[in-house]
Amino acid sequence: MATTVSISISLDTQPHHLRRHRRQQPHHLCNATIHFSSHQSPFFTPKHRHPQHPSIKFPKHPHHNFTLSLSPSSSTSTSSSTLQNPLRTGRFLTNEELEKLENLEKYNYHQELQSGLLLVRVMREEEMDMTVTLLAESFAESMMMAKGYVKLLEFLVRNYLIERRAMMPHSATLLGIYRENGEEDFELAGTVEVCFDKRGANTNPPTPTPPKNSPYICNMAVRRPLRRRGIGWHLLKAGEELISQMSSSREVYLHCRVIDEAPFNMYTKAGYSIVKTDSLLTLLTFQRRRHLMRKEFPIPNYASEMDNPDE
Repeated sequence: MATTVSISISLDTQPHHLRRHRRQQPHHLCNATIHFSSHQSPFFTPKHRHPQHPSIKFPKHPHHNFTLSLSPSSSTSTSSSTLQNPLRTGRFLTNEELEKLENLEKYNYHQELQSGLLLVRVMREEEMDMTVTLLAESFAESMMMAKGYVKLLEFLVRNYLIERRAMMPHSATLLGIYRENGEEDFELAGTVEVCFDKRGANTNPPTPTPPKNSPYICNMAVRRPLRRRGIGWHLLKAGEELISQMSSSREVYLHCRVIDEAPFNMYTKAGYSIVKTDSLLTLLTFQRRRHLMRKEFPIPNYASEMDNPDE
């Protein structure tokens, strides 16, 4: 089963000025929209809560070495969580948004795989560099680009992630953290992005364009040494579970490149179907043709759950 999903990028060669952010430097190179993707089913049970871990050390990376925490914040008040929240966005949030941000901070998912343990939670600010590197390297590999382009891609992806992080709690970037059987250390395994509503929608989505008011899954990547272990499948499962908690919508969209047969088969198996496909004219823009795919979540049977509270 493929763990790397369709990836695309839109480049605008005209000068483009991104919205300013307090940590973002203005540039005029180009505007990038990164998209990976993959899948599974919503409305999951609370069994995915992981045991408490104090902190974990990721194995050394050529560029970064981080000590990260898996435990949610211990803040007990809105004011203190606003100051201490590791998911702070740097902008004013309404009370409703603060509540949703706290839900994102508490979200965690775990899955015992045949080869090890996978934990999934929302990316924190100090984890951005390693996520940038993962996305840039995965994108360069997918497009068969020379390694020299990775640094440029890292610049574009970093600006993109800074902009997307400011959109929380209307969107979120999830990280998959993996521990091999018999090992003590966890390592970054993969990432996926989820958008919950219109306010979190990307301003420059790939074609065919998904509805801006519907949840959307994109930017999935799994590190090469950890592929074919089911990590991609569970990243999407976690993404769908989070969507079901953060949005009232019963449908979710994603893109899949026409040439990516394995991911397409996985999406189809997971319940996604094609809504629309790029025309052949897309090839004239040096972009890969893509399918826009949609899955409709089942209506939860609350009556059945009430009849069987112990199941």
